[in-house]
Amino acid sequence: MEIGARAVNIMSSESSDSVCGMPVDAHDPLYLEAYRKSVQDPVAFWEEQAHLLDWDRPWQQVLDNSNPPFTKWYVGGYLNACYNAIDRHILAGRGAKVALIHDSPLTGTVRRVTYQELYDQIILLAGGLAKLGVTKGDRVVIYMPLIPETIIAMLAIVRLGAIHSVVFGGFAARELCSRIEHVEPKLVIASNVGVEPGKVVPYLDILHSAINMSRWKPPQRNIIFHRDISPDTTKLDDADVLWSDVLDMSRNEPPIACVPIEANDPLYILYTSGTTDKPKGVLRTIGGHLVALMYTLRTIYGINPGDTWWAASDMGWVVGHSYICYGPLCLGATSVMYEGKPDRTPDPGQYFRIIDQYKVRSIFSVPTSFRVIRRADPDISYGRQYSTKSLRAIFIAGEHCDYETKAWIEKTFKVPVLNHWWQTETGSAVTATCLGYQQNLSPPTYSTGLPLMGYDIKILKPDGCEALPTELGRIVLKLPLPPGNMATLYKNEELYRKLYFQKYPGYYDTMDAGYKDERGYIFVTARDDDVINVAGHRLSTSSLEDAVLRHPDVVDVAVFGVPEATKGQVPLCLYIPVENCKKTDAKLSAEIIKLIRDVVGPIAAFRLITSVNNLPRTRSGKTMRKAMADFARNEKVILPATIDDASVFTEIRRALQHLGYAMSAPDPIVAKLLD
Repeated sequence: MEIGARAVNIMSSESSDSVCGMPVDAHDPLYLEAYRKSVQDPVAFWEEQAHLLDWDRPWQQVLDNSNPPFTKWYVGGYLNACYNAIDRHILAGRGAKVALIHDSPLTGTVRRVTYQELYDQIILLAGGLAKLGVTKGDRVVIYMPLIPETIIAMLAIVRLGAIHSVVFGGFAARELCSRIEHVEPKLVIASNVGVEPGKVVPYLDILHSAINMSRWKPPQRNIIFHRDISPDTTKLDDADVLWSDVLDMSRNEPPIACVPIEANDPLYILYTSGTTDKPKGVLRTIGGHLVALMYTLRTIYGINPGDTWWAASDMGWVVGHSYICYGPLCLGATSVMYEGKPDRTPDPGQYFRIIDQYKVRSIFSVPTSFRVIRRADPDISYGRQYSTKSLRAIFIAGEHCDYETKAWIEKTFKVPVLNHWWQTETGSAVTATCLGYQQNLSPPTYSTGLPLMGYDIKILKPDGCEALPTELGRIVLKLPLPPGNMATLYKNEELYRKLYFQKYPGYYDTMDAGYKDERGYIFVTARDDDVINVAGHRLSTSSLEDAVLRHPDVVDVAVFGVPEATKGQVPLCLYIPVENCKKTDAKLSAEIIKLIRDVVGPIAAFRLITSVNNLPRTRSGKTMRKAMADFARNEKVILPATIDDASVFTEIRRALQHLGYAMSAPDPIVAKLLD
């Protein structure tokens, strides 16, 4: 039997008391009707949503699925992303509305940039780019920090019908080089420096090093935006031209017009993290993506034109593309760009200050940011002085959120904390709790919400059969995927087919593990490779972490699998106790082991446990579990340049060796910025 063939579409045998397998008495009827229409009649549903945008030429065909999985949406329709994000608001008389608020405690500055001011800068940069030979279809790499000029660069590029590829600011030269070689840009736009707590990052030196080692040499000069930050040891060379000089190239000329492009032409290429050896460039097309962002920003996050919205991310990640730049600007909202940390720039009150100062309506962040605040200031002595009355909800994604952290956030900010799930590849949420519908704002614990419009979600067992409710399996999405998903992997359609569609024909393989309950709520337990196999029993590391965090003396934890002779794999736990904890490591560890036995059971074989003061994280806040697991197995570990503090591994080594692991592990190697 073909794998996936028995994943029966429940709609074909749907009873009158359920819609797409979801009981009608459990959910908002308006949501159920919209969801039913989106999966049963996607053409009609998504044609309605397309009118959220301005089109130069209407589409001839809403959906073309003649060559799956290369689905096309709005075939024959032409539009421009810059026009929809900027020009149409100016023409509607809303140019004085603030588009971006750049708040940087790292530099002590706040900038409010209106739609008109964005337009004025974009047309100058686009004009200069055109004079440098950038035309429709060309690729341009952007290597910049979280500043308004990054968005100006993105929109100036797409105004010309060209394609941007943003690289996370601070990635090392070798990582930047791999992306330059793969995408082959006409030119690179970069900042001279970036800033992190206690250090200035020499972006320009990193760029020069990357181009020197690259087999591809951009044919045009690098455009360098100069930030007046000290100390700045970087120097321009003959291959560079200042941003200000490029703007001057078209200052006295008529504004350059937006170039309409077909809905299935590329908008951007974004490389997934950790792909320096074999770049995996997610290629996103313009039409379906902008429709999805407009729809989800209203429907999920409850944002309307004029609202202030804060996605606490970076432009180098998909969240920044979708919900710092394109989504809020196309909608006509105000987007906050916060260049700082949750706790130490300068104190743990900054999230509260941002909400109060700018009257933020909704937030999107990773759970780790709130764990950091909770650990640094559990009594909210810094945040208490600010009002959070403007806030309607906090949305979390990007990693698992334990119950204790979620409960603390809700108690502290006094709003619902809504977990949702998506991937770089999808571009927006697959499951969520939507403020735009009358959905339950207290969904089941650990749930990531209900399926979003157009996503027919199945849970499959290893043999391809559909799992029963609450039964753990692989999460897959029935084709065709709704608008906004990646179109392919840049220059690698074969890998695109093999990686995402080969294992379960007719489905997109999310490579995530999870289950669905009787009411249709989706639970994403972990990346499928984060499920460890203990003597034949599959256990999610995130469920073990949840149980550990129930202990009141634990503020953070990482659980990962390590080899064991009898059981194959067993969990190993490193936890951070609360500050000023009076208990010894042995006593607290024993209490946690008992807690795991009570909550999960002896099947977990949970015995390897010790405390640490810190866990290794990336600058975006993600705990580096795989690096610790590899280190425990005595493997060579290369840490990305984006690690927040590599010295943490000195303590991690001591902790692992105390438990009998990492006995001969070589010291982790940190990727150098300039090598």
